[in-house]
Amino acid sequence: MSRRSIAAAALAWVLLGTVQSSSGAEPAVTKPDVSELPPLPADATIEQSIQVEGRKLTYSITVGALPLRGDDGRKTGEVVLTAYVLKGADRGRRPVTFAFNGGPGASSAYLALGAIGPKQVQFGGAGDSPSDPLEFRDNAGTWLDFTDLVFIDPIGTGYSRSLLPADVADKTFFSLDGDVAYLSRIIYDWLAKHGRFTSRTYLVGESFGGWRAPAIAQVLQTRMGVGVSGIVMISPYLTYNDRDVSPLGWAAMLPSMAAAHYEKEGRRPDAVSMSEVENYARGEYVVDFLKGVRDPSALDRLVTNVTRFTGLDADEVRRKGGRIEGGFFVRSLHREAGQVGSYYDPNVTGFDPYPLASESRAPDPILAGTHAPLTAAMSDLVTRQVGWKVDGHYEVLNYEVNRRWEKRWSVAADTFGKVREVLAVDSKAKVLVAHGYSDLACPYFRSVMMLAQLPALGADDRVRLTVYPGGHMFYSRAESQAAFRRDVRILYGSI
Repeated sequence: MSRRSIAAAALAWVLLGTVQSSSGAEPAVTKPDVSELPPLPADATIEQSIQVEGRKLTYSITVGALPLRGDDGRKTGEVVLTAYVLKGADRGRRPVTFAFNGGPGASSAYLALGAIGPKQVQFGGAGDSPSDPLEFRDNAGTWLDFTDLVFIDPIGTGYSRSLLPADVADKTFFSLDGDVAYLSRIIYDWLAKHGRFTSRTYLVGESFGGWRAPAIAQVLQTRMGVGVSGIVMISPYLTYNDRDVSPLGWAAMLPSMAAAHYEKEGRRPDAVSMSEVENYARGEYVVDFLKGVRDPSALDRLVTNVTRFTGLDADEVRRKGGRIEGGFFVRSLHREAGQVGSYYDPNVTGFDPYPLASESRAPDPILAGTHAPLTAAMSDLVTRQVGWKVDGHYEVLNYEVNRRWEKRWSVAADTFGKVREVLAVDSKAKVLVAHGYSDLACPYFRSVMMLAQLPALGADDRVRLTVYPGGHMFYSRAESQAAFRRDVRILYGSI
């Protein structure tokens, strides 16, 4: 597996995959002296309204920071949250949902302004450009009609910041245990500040946030004393595999590659059209993989089937022994057009600036293309619309945070185990795992295989897995977002 492909897979576990530049070099980051940081403003609130399914919703937006404190009572950090609260609702009975993205190093802007917030800006879709005019519009896929929404920017993202020396901050904030501990405390503190302990509490996390969600739920349940009614995991990465000797990682990728190939050919991926490749990936592919490349008959079958499902050149598939890396696939799928696809949705493409290079050196069309619109949108929303006049830069994807994060997280983060334990502790809690068919960063079939091993923990509908046309940010497609909204409303009991 190439170093670039490994990096891309690792970054898949950031919200939007890796936080690396296309050249592999980390962007220069200026580190301010924490003792000289200007104070953050007091909370700021405005009212806005939207139309959802013919109904006018008026809501408040509040931007503000909550402090984190050490055992000695001294402030160690400040976490900035953006809360959307429906006007005129009974807050004691109305659910509240806490949302965060992944990275590590990604802000909540993707979920806030793309997936579930009341206002939406266009990004992450085919044809979207970083220089497109910024336009806020009513989000038909918002969840605000059935839950209040609180978006959390972890330390080092958005405007949230550490007040500790770098070496202490790394242990306190940029580690598995530290991350879950302080984010759980922030959720508790927000509920306390706003008197919302009688509200049903939900968590939603995307990508690496999909690991955070069950881990935070467990801490809230067992240490903070907050029950969690439901968890929504969007494009989560559920496990880690040794790809050199195990077929599972390769098998998990194959259906997503087939989905991208089908879309390119004008075929719609759905449960019916994907059943053939799914059955192959969990059956004959695994058997022939384990027989090894020295078995000519097994290799011939691998090449024939993988070529058919991916649309790639048979000779290339043979050279790779039926093991297709995501980076190779996204470059090969559109190479005849001089374009390269995104690791997060291979049919979102950009021009390949280095078409003669042996390995792709192109920036990822989604990862690079969403940075500008989301930075501009969140900066405008917070500073101009809400009027929270902060002296700082909004960090959509913080490369420095990703570099400093605990290196063992990708193998030590036991998402699947946390899901089991959360469901075991609370017999009424529910989980929804949502994926896009053509996401190579966090392929849906990995979740299919993992959840098939989940023991019976009550009613069958406590854990659901849903898959939609699209990639990592499938919600950038209106039809997929609408279907996702319907499935989430079932989880919340609103339909």
